[in-house]
Amino acid sequence: MEQIILAAMLSISAPEMECLAKNIYFESRNQSHLGQIAVAHTTLNRVMDGRYPDTICEVVKQGKVNKDGSMRRHACQFSWYCDGLSDKPRNLDLWDQSYNVALESMDLYQQNIDITRGATHYHADNVSPNWAPTLDRIMQVDDHIFYRWN
Repeated sequence: MEQIILAAMLSISAPEMECLAKNIYFESRNQSHLGQIAVAHTTLNRVMDGRYPDTICEVVKQGKVNKDGSMRRHACQFSWYCDGLSDKPRNLDLWDQSYNVALESMDLYQQNIDITRGATHYHADNVSPNWAPTLDRIMQVDDHIFYRWN
């Protein structure tokens, strides 16, 4: 209940906050606190960028769709959303932590504090996506490398 009240104070709906918290949970629950905030801020930067959808949930769920309307497996902006696995957080302690990081990240972002300095992309340091050379590398936090448009 307290988290819903805090979300309302930050002028964000409970479903939108849940989408942000899930993205933090599934993309960075094994990262440091700073790494989790960086993932959240990258998600929020996409919401603010006209090249992406206008809501957190639409950004998080963005991907290619099959003819029947279902998400194409492994063709999403955030891999966890269409990997075929359950999207229900299993570790409730880490879920609570992710939700609290989402609240903190929103609060910082609304104060014009973006620790990623405008990043809209990131990837794990053990992969080399073809888009990476086309963007400006901003920083690395833990095992995620963050980028923004040139």
